Amino acid sequence: MPQITVEYSEALGEVFDRRGFAPTLHPAAAELIGGALSDFKTRFRAIGEAVIGSGEAGEAMVHVDLAILPGRDSEVKARLGRLALAVLGDHIKPGAGLNTQVTVEVRDIVSYHKRVLAPDAARRS
Repeated sequence: MPQITVEYSEALGEVFDRRGFAPTLHPAAAELIGGALSDFKTRFRAIGEAVIGSGEAGEAMVHVDLAILPGRDSEVKARLGRLALAVLGDHIKPGAGLNTQVTVEVRDIVSYHKRVLAPDAARRS
C-alpha cells in the first residue's frame, strides 16, 4: 500500500544512504500506521537539476512523498511525517558541504489497485 517516492539532489548521491533509509523506515512506518511490511515500496529519483531559493550553488534537497491509503487521522499522518524526517536525518551523512533542505509530504492515495504476480514454481525447477 504505501508508495514512497524520494527525490534527492544528485550531489547527495555519495552521502545519502538510500539502501539504509528504506529498510529503516518501512518497519517503523508499518507499525505506526498498522500496515503490512511487505506492502511498503520505496523508489529513489536523483534530480540532476533543481533550483532552490535564488538558485545559488551550495544548495541541495531531499523530498519524500509518502502516499498511504485513506483512513488515518491527521495526528497519525503528522507522526509519520516526523518519523520520515528523523530517519532521513539519520541517513544523510554530514560533509557534503551543501545546505540541504529535507521535506516530507504525507498524503492519501486517491485511487489504488494492486495485483501481486507470484513466481511460477515450474520456472524455478
